[in-house]
Amino acid sequence: MSTLFTRIINREIPADIVYEDDQAIAFNDIDPQAPMHVLIVPKKEIPTINDISEEDEALVGHLYRIAAQLAHEKGIAEDGYRVVMNCNEYGGQSVYHIHLHMMGGRRMGWPAG
Repeated sequence: MSTLFTRIINREIPADIVYEDDQAIAFNDIDPQAPMHVLIVPKKEIPTINDISEEDEALVGHLYRIAAQLAHEKGIAEDGYRVVMNCNEYGGQSVYHIHLHMMGGRRMGWPAG
């Protein structure tokens, strides 16, 4: 069964896409927690951080490079931004397809929020 994100990747569900290449897609979060809140998702379905294999290391690094590129393009790189990946229920993961939350455009408190 494909995830919500796979359905977005396959264009079965609409999304406000801000970046895409052969390995990943990024789109605006529908419930933003900051002025800029983008989800960066690999096209490969990997359920949780616990499922990342050695062969996925370059892909996960690529997600962070996309985050940095988008931060520069949106003008928030210098002020700073937050990148978070949740894992499983207690970690706040709601879609079991790894993804980075990239948030910026305001001062981020600790913990997230």
